[in-house]
Amino acid sequence: MKIRMIETNVNKLNIGFIYVSGQIPYTSENKPLPSDSTTADYAEQVIQNVSAILEASNSSLNHIVKANIFLTDMTSQFPEFNKVYAKYFSEHKPARSCVAVKELPLGVPLEMEVVAVEKDDTKL
Repeated sequence: MKIRMIETNVNKLNIGFIYVSGQIPYTSENKPLPSDSTTADYAEQVIQNVSAILEASNSSLNHIVKANIFLTDMTSQFPEFNKVYAKYFSEHKPARSCVAVKELPLGVPLEMEVVAVEKDDTKL
């Protein structure tokens, strides 16, 4: 059996699911946020990154069916992250897991990966 490697941040299957790999709080220019950024700043950037990938893939935040969130300090980060998350997901609430981890790539404090469906005439 031959395994094919796909080099991308998104994997779109013909069945309409879009798998977005973990997004970290880097800008669209692939630069980290300033060192004085808050958890809210990081959360905003991550959600904007996910949104941009989904929009480019014929989907949107309103079409996310599952989100996995990884935080390096659940106690201090979760309340602030959750406030930002709630702004984007007030009506549509996808299934979500939020997990504390020891560390993340490039020393970032949080990461978000999602599964979404393609846009059609219905809103989730």
